[in-house]
Amino acid sequence: MNDLRKLLSIAAPVILVQVGLMAMGMVDTIMVGRVSPAAIAAVALASTIFMVVATFGMGVIMSLDAVVAQAIGADDHPAVARSFQRAVVLATVISVPTMLIQCLAEPIMRWTGQPAEVIPLAWAYVRTAMIGLVPFYFFIVLRQTLQAMHRLTPIVITIIVANLLNALLNWMFIYGNLGAPAMGVVGSAVATTIGRFVMTGLLLALAWGTFRPMLTPFSREAFATGPLWRFVGLGAPIGAQFVLEVGVFGLIGIMMGRLGTIPLAGHQIALVVASFTFMVPLGISMAAAVLVGRAVGAHDPAAMRKAARLSYVCAIGFELLSATILFGFAEPIARLYTPDPGVQATAATLLRLAALFQVFDGVQVTGIGILRGVGDTRAPLLANLVGYWALGLPLSLFLGFTLKLGPAGLWWGFVLGLAVVAVWMWFRVRTQMGRTQKRIVLEDAPAGST
Repeated sequence: MNDLRKLLSIAAPVILVQVGLMAMGMVDTIMVGRVSPAAIAAVALASTIFMVVATFGMGVIMSLDAVVAQAIGADDHPAVARSFQRAVVLATVISVPTMLIQCLAEPIMRWTGQPAEVIPLAWAYVRTAMIGLVPFYFFIVLRQTLQAMHRLTPIVITIIVANLLNALLNWMFIYGNLGAPAMGVVGSAVATTIGRFVMTGLLLALAWGTFRPMLTPFSREAFATGPLWRFVGLGAPIGAQFVLEVGVFGLIGIMMGRLGTIPLAGHQIALVVASFTFMVPLGISMAAAVLVGRAVGAHDPAAMRKAARLSYVCAIGFELLSATILFGFAEPIARLYTPDPGVQATAATLLRLAALFQVFDGVQVTGIGILRGVGDTRAPLLANLVGYWALGLPLSLFLGFTLKLGPAGLWWGFVLGLAVVAVWMWFRVRTQMGRTQKRIVLEDAPAGST
């Protein structure tokens, strides 16, 4: 029971944070869905492109999970500060090429044959959202550091405030309330961008007592190329894995756009709901990375294995429950998002397919978190490459277009891809738990003071 309490003490706030982040996207979708099917399709397309491009940098930064957790387990506080400062440097640098790549969104949409009425709206959304890219990355740096340190209250407060602010700003800028112009899709992007600046500033302010000694003085070691490249070497496979995972879902969304506005809107609703339920195992995965990393830093293999086992049990148990709910209540859930009967029907069909891959999703993401805790970031990358791109995507395209099964056919590839990755992660975790794990050290020499 003590091990379960320890896991839940980290996982529960992290889950709340992840659910809060996803709730902001759900509110965006619900409120834009009242404008038109084209509006909801535009937000779906623009959000997909933004995240596919931004997710590599996000993955690089999330290597903080292992580095900081292991340093805490080893009681090496100077290493925590150096890792945090390096993450700040990398977040700043990564923002520049990421923003430049975002500028290619419009030609990509035209090249892939997206609906003509959707492209201008989606491109306007991306242009606006790009402004919030830097605070988007900085927020991840702050959040991952606090999670590894088990200081979660400031993150929870920030997410609660951000959700209230996001709903208010959406209501103002989408529909034109309180004197604001009615901006529709662009209004949703404005709300999201403002929210990202506020979230980063508020989290930094709430946890300033924690971050101040890690930021001042800002050590020249933070710019040392050797440790920075090792940081990138650890995080790049995570970023590439995120790109492959988000990218295949994004590509399916783009292909869905070739089927028309209604299928794309239904796909967006089903994906938002499935992503919402995914936040719980994702939170458990993040907690697993922290607990496993601390155990590795403390040279405690028994604690490492207990954390891994317990994380799997909790994630699988929840996903069985969510699969039951999605399968049984697909139509009522779809009706929450749109009054359009065609969009409702497509979304309900896809929600039932989402129910089928819930357990696979929980197993694969929990395994990835456990592996991140020990510093194994390459195995998930290879599993994603094979499961999603070599097997799942070709099956999706074959079923969706060659056999003309439409949206459901495109989603069946998800099931295969997730199943392959889940099995692969399960066996990889079993292998790593049987090995002696060593702490990750980025410095060229034994750590000194900051």
